[in-house]
This record gives sequence, C-alpha cells and structure tokens, in this order.
Amino acid sequence: MTVLAAGRPSAVDGTVNGGAAGGFAAALVADGGAHWLVEAGERWIRLPVDRWHGGAEPALAAVLRRCTGPTLDVGCGPGRATRALVEAGVTAVGVDVDAEAIRLTRARGAVALRRDVFAPMPGEGRWAHVLLLDGNIGIGGDPVTLLRRCRDIVHPGGTVLVEVEPAGPGLWRGDGHLARRGAGGVLRCGPSFRWARLDERVLPGVAVAADLTTDDLIEWDGRRFGVLERR
Repeated sequence: MTVLAAGRPSAVDGTVNGGAAGGFAAALVADGGAHWLVEAGERWIRLPVDRWHGGAEPALAAVLRRCTGPTLDVGCGPGRATRALVEAGVTAVGVDVDAEAIRLTRARGAVALRRDVFAPMPGEGRWAHVLLLDGNIGIGGDPVTLLRRCRDIVHPGGTVLVEVEPAGPGLWRGDGHLARRGAGGVLRCGPSFRWARLDERVLPGVAVAADLTTDDLIEWDGRRFGVLERR
C-alpha cells in the first residue's frame, strides 16, 4: 500500500468491530474519515481509502492492462479493480472475506465471492491472473505462503500481479490493526490481525521462494507492481 502519512494521531477511544470478517472492515466505510494501518502498535500508515472507493486511477489502469484473461482479484474491497476489468471486457471475479466488500463490488455490477483466499476456489489452476493490490500481499502475514497459494490458482504461464513498496522498508511481518477517525474526531481501533509488507528489492527473492519468476516491475506515479509468472 502507498504510505500517505505517518505519525500517531491522538484521542483514541473505543473500537471498530472488525469481527471474524477481518480487521479491514472499517476501511469499507467511505465517509471522509481518516484511516491508518498500525504496525505492531508503533508505525502508523495512512491508508488511501477514498481512492479504494473510486474508479481506476492511472496506476491501476496500467497494471490492469496486463490482464488479458480470467482474473481473480484477491482482497477486492469495494471492487474498483474488478469493475474496471469487467468494463474492459475481461472476465473478473472479486474475492474478499468481508460481506460489505462483496456487497459493494456487486453493486458496481461485478461478480464477487465471499471467501478466504486459502479456501477452495472455482477453476483452480485455470485462472490467467491473480491480483494482490493495495497492500494485499500482506494478507495472512506470510507473503511466501500467500504467493504459493496464488501460484496454485493460476495456470502455467499465468501471472500474479502484486503491489509492493518502493525500495526502502524491506520485509516486515507482524501484528497490525486498523485505526479510523470519523467525523466526530474520535479515533477508534479495530481488532489485531497478522500482516506483512515488502518492497521491490526483496520481491524477487520472495517470488523465488514461492516458485514464481519475476517477469517485470511496473513503476507508475511512485508506486511499484511486480509481475510474477508461474513457469
């Protein structure tokens, strides 16, 4: 995910109920509030939630042009990538653990499944592409395990398109939670979950460990997207 701002806000009170669906549930509320991913209770990363609820920005559009066949959008959230692919005539299905994410994606006219990426998927081994955008490489807190799972979903020659950080932070794994400050100014913190983050420098090694090959690195508007191929 792109880091917009860092620093610890004040006036923390209460909780956001993420429930079993996952700690990112609060980010599905597009009310103009501010959201942060808090890593290990120390590093606060501002999340571009308004962007997630919008249309496909130029950087995303550049990545989606690499999708020429059936695509699974893992952690689809409000469904902007899934919808953009459908509009481009590409078969696409969004996958998310949160019921609200599925509702929002379907409201855009796209297909979405409420499912964990590690659960059985329709058409396993026959998808052309899997998307891990907006920091979703962090799902589960283990990028190698997640990429291996995505490798099993695509067919030989298929690709996993993954957004990573620009060179700098390396690989981080640990506990995180979401914090949200709404219109009332009160900062509320959600439940803890396992998360990870990595940059473009460590991506090739992580890809090799997942039995994938780094085919390309897309740079757009300061963001980085790896194209990983299943041989």
